[in-house]
Amino acid sequence: MSQPLAPGSLAGKRVLVTGSSRGIGADTVRYLAEAGADVVINFRNKAPRAEKLAAQVRELGVRALVIGADLTDADSVGTMYAEVEREFGGLDILVLNASGGMESGMGEDYALLLNRDAQVGALQRALPLLGAGSRVVFVTSHQAHFIRTTPTMPEYEPVALSKRAGEDALRELIPDLTERGIEFVVVSGDMIEGTITATLLERANPGAIASRRESAGKLYNVGEFAAEIARAAVDPIPEDNTRLVGDTTDFG
Repeated sequence: MSQPLAPGSLAGKRVLVTGSSRGIGADTVRYLAEAGADVVINFRNKAPRAEKLAAQVRELGVRALVIGADLTDADSVGTMYAEVEREFGGLDILVLNASGGMESGMGEDYALLLNRDAQVGALQRALPLLGAGSRVVFVTSHQAHFIRTTPTMPEYEPVALSKRAGEDALRELIPDLTERGIEFVVVSGDMIEGTITATLLERANPGAIASRRESAGKLYNVGEFAAEIARAAVDPIPEDNTRLVGDTTDFG
């Protein structure tokens, strides 16, 4: 398990975490704020939760912006970054945490739209705000990261393929990011207990969580995985730009 970030170690840093009104994103915001970072809390449709989180982290003495934006809507993303620039002047850390694809009522191409196209768009639109020495963190799962070599549950396969497509598209930007002095790291975790995705998978495939837990020996919970994401925002970048969290013996 990673050690918490030292209090004050991110003082003056400006961080945006997409999809951070709840779950992994919210806990990531908390860890970064506890380290002194000013934070942007992005949500799509959970404004009350986002505002509650902002009130909590402001008590730590940091600034917190709450901005609603649909990452699949370019105009919405542009408005979000304009507000970030107006209030914070730029960003030092961008955590691309928001993802989905298992929600009901969405179009057939929604997973690819959100998990690939929107991720690339969110990063490209952020470039004017990211200076030399800044960092981008992309959050994914082992089920997606290793999908080309290790099959996953049929219910999750479309999402896994779309997230891997997003990861690949972002990795193609690494040379340009490096030229700009911007660091990039992928954080991949095993199935995380307590997430919306795990809940939906369990509903579609009862016993899936217990089966994976038995195979892996341990599954990280939301807070534990968020701590790894927060560490990925400051730790040295691995040579392959990939930070693997949790058991990988069944993947490869």
